[in-house]
Amino acid sequence: MPVARGPRVTARSAIVVGAAGVLTAVILVLFILWVTSQNSNRVEFRLGDEQFQDITADRMATRIADEGPVLFPDVSANRSRDIYVQHLGSDPKTGWLAFDARKPGAPRECFLEWQRDRQVFVDRCDKTEVGADGAGLRQYPAVVNNNGKVVINFNAGAATTTTPSAQSSTTAAR
Repeated sequence: MPVARGPRVTARSAIVVGAAGVLTAVILVLFILWVTSQNSNRVEFRLGDEQFQDITADRMATRIADEGPVLFPDVSANRSRDIYVQHLGSDPKTGWLAFDARKPGAPRECFLEWQRDRQVFVDRCDKTEVGADGAGLRQYPAVVNNNGKVVINFNAGAATTTTPSAQSSTTAAR
């Protein structure tokens, strides 16, 4: 039994279909660019939260006591805010610290590594040491809220930098 043939596809019809597809894609890209340019003054991109509050104080305090401070790498586009969360003391409701994981001005690959046996951070590049409290690093306010979560505020006025000798806080330039 013979099989009926479908419509013949000619080179001319294939070119017409291809050109229509390309034209549609170009129009779509131009439309997207136009919409983006119209909204550029009204759209604000935020690549990171102003507060981080997903840490349960009791569990994290136990983990830090067992394993050391926890490094939270920044996954935003600028990758500039890798931080350590540290807990000092025995009360999980107090003693929370959050600070940069590298010294001011250091490249990202020069982050600090926790040396558990000596209870200090060591810079990967120049091998200098930073105390367990992150003295000399940019600090972010960290407190425990009523739900037992550690809240780290990245944009609280100005972050502070503690000086290693005096252990006092001074306002750091942003």
